[in-house]
Amino acid sequence: MELAFVLGIPLFTSLLLALVGHRRGAAEINAAGSLLTLVAASVLTARVVSEGPMILYDEQFFVDSLNVFLITLTALVGLTTSLFSRPYMRIEHDHGRLSVSRLRLYHSMFHMFMCTMLTALSTNNLGILWVAMEAATLTTVLLVALYRTPASLEAAWKYFILCGVGIAQALFGTILLYFAAEQVLGQEGGALLWTHLDGVKTQLEPTVLSLAFVFLLVGYGTKTGLVPLHNWLPDAHAEGPTPVSAVLSGLLLNVALYAIIRCKVLVDGALPTHFAGNLMMGFGLLTVFVAAFYLSRQKDIKRLFGYSSIEHMGLITFAFGMGGPVANFAGLLHMTVHSLTKSAIFFAVGHAAQAAGTQLIDDIKGLIKLSPAIGWGLMLGSLAILGMPPFGVFTSEFMILTTAIKHYPWATPLLLVSLGVAFAAMFGKVQGMVFGLPTARRLQHRPALLPVFVHLGLVLMLGLWIPPYLADWYRQAAKLIG
Repeated sequence: MELAFVLGIPLFTSLLLALVGHRRGAAEINAAGSLLTLVAASVLTARVVSEGPMILYDEQFFVDSLNVFLITLTALVGLTTSLFSRPYMRIEHDHGRLSVSRLRLYHSMFHMFMCTMLTALSTNNLGILWVAMEAATLTTVLLVALYRTPASLEAAWKYFILCGVGIAQALFGTILLYFAAEQVLGQEGGALLWTHLDGVKTQLEPTVLSLAFVFLLVGYGTKTGLVPLHNWLPDAHAEGPTPVSAVLSGLLLNVALYAIIRCKVLVDGALPTHFAGNLMMGFGLLTVFVAAFYLSRQKDIKRLFGYSSIEHMGLITFAFGMGGPVANFAGLLHMTVHSLTKSAIFFAVGHAAQAAGTQLIDDIKGLIKLSPAIGWGLMLGSLAILGMPPFGVFTSEFMILTTAIKHYPWATPLLLVSLGVAFAAMFGKVQGMVFGLPTARRLQHRPALLPVFVHLGLVLMLGLWIPPYLADWYRQAAKLIG
């Protein structure tokens, strides 16, 4: 019943906002729907913690320690993003960048996007997972193109084409996985149900599984932002509304990586080698290295943090590729703190760009004098995402690096160089925006900066102290990944 509310509330809210999203109060309906979704997700989480994994609705949905915490994280970031978007989208409307009809499209598609992501996270059927990921692509294409400028339409088209190519690869990988499973489970054995596949993974044909994982990693890796099919992500961040950038970086990338992890569990069981892990480590390391050097070339503030998201998803992919209890724990922790930190940064960046009237880094100065809350939010968020102690990103990165030093020392220099280059590039750009003589103006509406400091407060807490129940949660999920 709880899962029905988790999936049904955003779907109902999306349909409601499609009808009344042009009226006054649409932003409040948006926030209320997000709040109810978070409440339902919290109740579902409490039940899974107390009763264990749940298989629901004719085995088509499955909730365990791995995906239930991602469901809760998705609902939480969805709520804070909806609160942030209330004044942000009002200012965009007042400046003439968005019409009433486009505001209705935004509110409606925001919740449809949340529904597709929650479906992808909770489904037990790998076919439904693929459909949900494709639906998430289609909804976000509409959101990225919301401004209808030539640049935003180009970014949305690039996003659609690249992710369409990627999702086609994932479809072929899913078909190969079904082919291998059908030989063992038969046509009526639920050959696309993950729980069934997990039970017979040692009997699946290794060669077919290896080939399937290559397609699945490339396909879902495109949505994750892994190099070389990462080019859509910075453009989508730069040209779409800032709330969309927050959920793209904070949520969609996690969901795509979750799909890869589920498939990796099956491949690890079928193959005696570390094939899947080696592939993930290779793609992850390449992504971290490339993204770090691209950071120094960015002139647009949202593109800058878009490349930062690519870098961190590469680091998380590398962690899960290494495997083992510590690396998996660190990967899950990094998924959490990256989602919270990056969405907080985009909240601050959105208001900073509105105040300055531009997204160009060189034209944004003196934020801390104009609005101390915006300035400190951006600076603290940047320090957190760069891995400065005592924030949680430092904890997860330290665990990843120490594991790499112990088991894969050849990768450590590349990681350290990449992280150092990223730190220098981003810190140099951000401090120029925060300090100096102000070049911006005060906003017409009071900015919603509470979500920024709530997120950063949670990230700080996770760097200093991880609640015991949350640590146990991570350990169980890490054990499940293997």
